[in-house]
Amino acid sequence: MSSSPPAPLLEAEVPAGKPPMLRVDNPGDATTWAARHRDALRATVAEHGALLVRGLGISDTTQAAGVFHVFAPELMDNKEAFAAREDYGRGVYSSATWPPNQPMCMHHELSYALTVPSLLMFACLKAPADGGATGVADAAEVCRALPAELVDRFARQGWLLDRCYNDEIGASAAEAFGTDDRSAIEEYCRANAIEYTWDEDGSLRTRQHRQAVVDHPADGRRCWFNQIAFLSEFTLAPEVREYLIDVYGADALPFTTRYGNGDPLDQDTVNLINSVYDAHTRREPWQDGDLMLVDNLRTAHSREAYEGDRSVLVAMAQPHPATSPEGHGGSAR
Repeated sequence: MSSSPPAPLLEAEVPAGKPPMLRVDNPGDATTWAARHRDALRATVAEHGALLVRGLGISDTTQAAGVFHVFAPELMDNKEAFAAREDYGRGVYSSATWPPNQPMCMHHELSYALTVPSLLMFACLKAPADGGATGVADAAEVCRALPAELVDRFARQGWLLDRCYNDEIGASAAEAFGTDDRSAIEEYCRANAIEYTWDEDGSLRTRQHRQAVVDHPADGRRCWFNQIAFLSEFTLAPEVREYLIDVYGADALPFTTRYGNGDPLDQDTVNLINSVYDAHTRREPWQDGDLMLVDNLRTAHSREAYEGDRSVLVAMAQPHPATSPEGHGGSAR
């Protein structure tokens, strides 16, 4: 049986401390250019884990959506979001609503879901005056750099994410699940191995048990794939954490993470994970019109604090089934 030869790689620059970059001169229509080079772009992302394409000149939502749909005609819906996004339709969203002066540390998009996007696409319509880069970090390198006993524990036990939804911090239940119908939310939770309970005031609490370390489906490399540090209470700025505890209580924070057996995480462990991420972060400031493609299984991403207006559109594609550790179903708790 014959097979198609692999697509050639594009000649991307790989400067130290920066993501792989492909510079494009006079591309013409961005969507047409992306369609013409789609297979080579896919192959280059598979080789490097991420690729920043500079010079496409993507200037509006229509152009961004056209480029995104070149890579995936059916984009994924933004279910279980940790923060609200503006919905532009057909699977195109704004970047997550997050205070500009607060960085978003390294994470893998929707790594707490049962079905995760394996491809992320970002289009920068307007770069901020200062900061705001989307950094990337190789998850296999991070996995090797973390203490082996910590990785092995999370590989055995998985991790737990606890969420307490409210209408002030992060995504509300209606924003996260796309509905305010309680029965529909419960049905989604049962179908997606999420434990849930309703407080007397009608607010929702959930817990989900997920893998923390995965083997990449393409080459089997072991990847640190989770949001253990990002969604930990200890990653929040101390004054923000103290405010949330004061308002909601220590047991009702919008989100926090635990070891898979339920043991609490300590601040030193969270700081260690973030310090390893920092050591492996590659960053390049956005320029207007940039496109970034990210292998979400292999590459974590972040968002730096920034000043000025920033408009980055996001799409998620190529759903990949994750697994939930055995014994943790989606019944009410």
